[in-house]
Amino acid sequence: MSVSPVVVDARIDVTPVRTPAERAAFLELPYRLHRGLPLWVPPLRAEQRALLSERRNPFFAHGRARLFLARRRGAVVGRIAAHVNPRFDEHHGTAEGFFGFFDAEDDLAVARALTAAAADWLAEQGRPTMLGPLSFTTNDECGVLVDGFDQPPAVMMPYTPPYYVRLLESCGFTKAKDLLAWEFPTTFHEEPRLVRAATRLSERGALTVRPVDMRRFAAEAQLIRTLYNAALGDNWGFCPMDEREFSTLARRLKHVLQPDMAVIGEVRGRPVGFAIALPDLAPAFAAARGRLFTCGLPLGLARFWSAQRRLTRGRLIAMGVGEEDRGRGLELLMYLALSRACHDRGLGVGEASWVLEDNRQVNAATARIGGRVTKRYRLYRRPVGSV
Repeated sequence: MSVSPVVVDARIDVTPVRTPAERAAFLELPYRLHRGLPLWVPPLRAEQRALLSERRNPFFAHGRARLFLARRRGAVVGRIAAHVNPRFDEHHGTAEGFFGFFDAEDDLAVARALTAAAADWLAEQGRPTMLGPLSFTTNDECGVLVDGFDQPPAVMMPYTPPYYVRLLESCGFTKAKDLLAWEFPTTFHEEPRLVRAATRLSERGALTVRPVDMRRFAAEAQLIRTLYNAALGDNWGFCPMDEREFSTLARRLKHVLQPDMAVIGEVRGRPVGFAIALPDLAPAFAAARGRLFTCGLPLGLARFWSAQRRLTRGRLIAMGVGEEDRGRGLELLMYLALSRACHDRGLGVGEASWVLEDNRQVNAATARIGGRVTKRYRLYRRPVGSV
């Protein structure tokens, strides 16, 4: 379908990305725009190219997207993606439109032009609303930071400048849902009350926690995918992952995944839950400055590995237990196993991110182990016809 340039302000032109040069400009904008933000962590350009590639990203096997660039007098000043996800619609019984990869100068005219272009394309797809930012699903980076700007982001979490909140809300977006980042000490596995509770649970014999078997990584990854889709399927915004999507994610994580930081929870030998944590590699990615290789030389890779040896934090990226087995205590046993693993590796602080603001069970459990909310991310929604 042909999409004409959108002009909302005489100074700002928004056009779809069509050429390799325009795709390169789309990819490069945040590196130029945010390089002055001390806490922003540049993602690896190679991973961003793969994410936007219709050939390499499994999202495009079922989803559709249109990328847009905003220019002022020929200079790129903003970007946005509009996308639809039939798998999300089928799972939730909706016809939701999405936007993501939103980056712009602090200029309301730019933001209005970008969101208008995304809204027009989504209207053509028959979508009445637009939700985001999601890049491209809730399994990827999502939300804009609304609280915790003085805190560095954890690995695979975004950091956005404060003015994004003002721009989006001035464009008619309202809060859809907040996502919380919890910070906690990795010493809670030593607390006597929790040790006593874990001992009682273990003595019953029905509940066990084991590390992922890295020798059977492909099979273990597919087991976790099954558990992931079953345990989290009722969550707001959840999008199921197919075999190819999860395998792609697993390959990304395999080289940094520590076996004792990924565990399977079982009831009488039957796998019913999982929990995955990673060393927080954000400082290593920051050291790489967006590239592992420059002119064929592994300069960024060397900085990455050097920084990786000095990591002090971990991140819990996903955890779930099947509905019929929740509340038995398996969650506590998996929490304790990950706390011990992080602590043994010198990771003194953990972050659980993200957690839905209204997930009372997980938020209460994290508070009980000494957690505190340090960052808040927001997803926004508006009708596509809003101005």
